[in-house]
Amino acid sequence: MRALFAALLLAFSLGPAFAVEPEEMLDDPALEARAREISKELRCLVCQNQSIDDSNAGLARDLRVLVRERLTAGDSNEDALSYIVARYGDFVLLRPPVSPRTYALWFGPALLFVIAGLGLVVFYRRRQAAPAETPPPPLTEEERARLETLMDEDRKP
Repeated sequence: MRALFAALLLAFSLGPAFAVEPEEMLDDPALEARAREISKELRCLVCQNQSIDDSNAGLARDLRVLVRERLTAGDSNEDALSYIVARYGDFVLLRPPVSPRTYALWFGPALLFVIAGLGLVVFYRRRQAAPAETPPPPLTEEERARLETLMDEDRKP
């Protein structure tokens, strides 16, 4: 059973390694290494949680090919990244720059966490400060008489 589990774990962990297809790879190992480095910094626009280096999506393949074309054309790593970002925006970067356009991305989760924490504090303080339920006011003489009448009627056969 352990061997089967280990084999399945190995098979699933190697999945992303097969994303870059052999026909995409460059003949020059140095250029291929640069392409892989750049591909690890770009987000797959289909998967959104994987780099294009790890994704098997068609668009990720197209982006990998585009990166390799830019590198073979003589672009530096920064030029190739800039070219892709110019076409797809900062969203294509797995680590977008901190700028006014990306503040929500960088600071949004922390802000939501702080707001949720403040909401819990307010909720529990209001809950503790709320007065205990007050008992209903005592019955008036008129209400008491009416109750006695109803109870007497209920007791009669």
